[in-house]
Amino acid sequence: MDSDIATITIMSHHKALHDIYKKIVDDPDNAWAKDKDYLPLYAASEKSKIVIVGQAPGRKAQEGAKPWGDASGDKLRSWLGLTEEQFYDPDVVALLPMDFYYPGKGVHGDLPPRKNFAPKWHPKLLEHMPHANIFILIGGYAQKYYLGKLAKPTLTETVRSYEDYLPKYFPLVHPSPLNFRWQTKNPWFAKDLVPILQEFIREQLKPK
Repeated sequence: MDSDIATITIMSHHKALHDIYKKIVDDPDNAWAKDKDYLPLYAASEKSKIVIVGQAPGRKAQEGAKPWGDASGDKLRSWLGLTEEQFYDPDVVALLPMDFYYPGKGVHGDLPPRKNFAPKWHPKLLEHMPHANIFILIGGYAQKYYLGKLAKPTLTETVRSYEDYLPKYFPLVHPSPLNFRWQTKNPWFAKDLVPILQEFIREQLKPK
């Protein structure tokens, strides 16, 4: 299944989602990615229940065509209490980063996702995902886009105020190993918030 993650939308029987995938691939704004043989890295199904909104694929994920296929993904799945099988099942979890392509390397790490990408494509996809009512917002870009003025001045405040955004949104810090200093400074996250997050996810997965 791993090699098919990038084309998960094409595997869907939903014609509209299939058509959107082709439009993303052929969009002139993404011609540079097509030239590099990059496929858009996301997963979506008309049955998706939980939407995970991250930043953008890293180089390793893009080259391996497997979103969250690294240490950050392992950490995220442990926070959510999801198995790898559940995480990569688009009927359970949709993966809609703020940009579906690796944006390249900048001076201080990877470049940010393109500002116009999520506004252009997220609404088109979500229109055909009627059961996707829970959004896990990972990092500042996702939180600012989906929460808008409701986001707090800092990411830490937003994450700590998660109750303000329930039941639709659950903000999280990025699970990158590079964030170990943040987690050390904020022990409440692992001690108090992660168990609540896991229970929240379990509730979403119960048969309705």
